[in-house]
Amino acid sequence: MRGVMARKLGLTLAAGLLALGLAACEDDPGPAEEAGQEVDQAMEEAGDNVEEMGDEMEEAAEGE
Repeated sequence: MRGVMARKLGLTLAAGLLALGLAACEDDPGPAEEAGQEVDQAMEEAGDNVEEMGDEMEEAAEGE
């Protein structure tokens, strides 16, 4: 009987901790996440610029 109650209590505590952990997740990004997003955006823009430059070089080579 005690084993069943201990198991139920453990499961209840685990579920409570999981719920608190999920509730602690905020939608507002912290400074590290904001910095990471800025780095991602800069890398994406750099990749786009390199791709554009390659296209322009290809067009110039075809025009000669």
